[in-house]
Amino acid sequence: MNFRLSRRRIIQAIGVTALPSPMSPAPDIPGPRSERAGTPKICLEIGTGSLSAGSLTAAGMRRVKQLGVDHVLMGGPRIPWEESSIRSIMDNLKSGGLTLGNMMIGGFPNTIYGRPGRDEEIEKVRQSIRAAGRAGMPVVEYNFYSHRIVEGYYEETGRAGAGLTAFDDDRVKNLPPLPEEGLHSLDEMWSNVAYFLKAVVPVAEESGVRLALHPNDPPAPLSRGSGQIMGTVAGWKRLIDIVPSKSNGITFDCGVTREMGEDPVEVCRYFGERDCINHVHFRNVRVQVPYEEYTEVFLDEGQVDMFAVMKELVRQKYPRLVYPEHPRAIDYDRESPGFKSYYPGGGGYAGFAYNVGFARAMLQAALSS
Repeated sequence: MNFRLSRRRIIQAIGVTALPSPMSPAPDIPGPRSERAGTPKICLEIGTGSLSAGSLTAAGMRRVKQLGVDHVLMGGPRIPWEESSIRSIMDNLKSGGLTLGNMMIGGFPNTIYGRPGRDEEIEKVRQSIRAAGRAGMPVVEYNFYSHRIVEGYYEETGRAGAGLTAFDDDRVKNLPPLPEEGLHSLDEMWSNVAYFLKAVVPVAEESGVRLALHPNDPPAPLSRGSGQIMGTVAGWKRLIDIVPSKSNGITFDCGVTREMGEDPVEVCRYFGERDCINHVHFRNVRVQVPYEEYTEVFLDEGQVDMFAVMKELVRQKYPRLVYPEHPRAIDYDRESPGFKSYYPGGGGYAGFAYNVGFARAMLQAALSS
């Protein structure tokens, strides 16, 4: 007799049930891995902004959705905003599967500089906040720069020739004030922002809207001779104490935090425990001299422990947007027709694809840890 067994006979002998069917579904990976209520939401900018990842068209929205992003932010229209126009934007985005979670407001220079006409501007801001609340907009972000000293930025070369954005205060520390802006002391800027907050925060509270003031970035000690109220963590703390309210919050930027020589996780914990983080910017830097000399780098190679920051946000059950901004310049973007970076050494859509993938990996790992 021939006792030689073929592979088929062996399989039949041990039983086909011992082998998984090639069509069997893969087992679920344990642990929460998706965004939901009570978790951070990865977002990108959409619209006509200089760092937009897509336009307000079907094709533009599809570009954002293809990266697995369901939440977006954008610059707002001229003030005063109208409920109908905000609802129209939000409905258009919803048709593309996107949720608008943050809109930037601006257009109040007299308020920033304490000039005549600021009360009229503030009233337009108040009207805009009410319109945002009625439309269901959860966060309105704003800036309060006397001047943004972006003249100190220049391009550095990173890995394999990629573009990085560097800042050196020596390049700009002696620049004079611009005539249209003037010179403003730190005390004057604090007085101006306090006047603003006391007028608008109560309206934001009534409207169910959270305000998020972005830190001074770059956080150089002076900006064309003027003081920077949001250029230190002490300044961030002072801001939220002017009108204590969850509607008076900050955009927590872990990159700026490190640029100031601070520990991003500790700072995140301080403001998160007070429920004053109303928006998050997620980026990494290498700092040579705090406040004065640093380089914005890829998310995986700087001095910020990005995973620790994301774990802290998850621990807090922070539920709002996390924006992995400032993509690095890679060849694919720079070779694209019509590409123009907003910052020296800055990138575009392909750079954002990298940032989103990295941020989502950090989020999934944090949710499962």
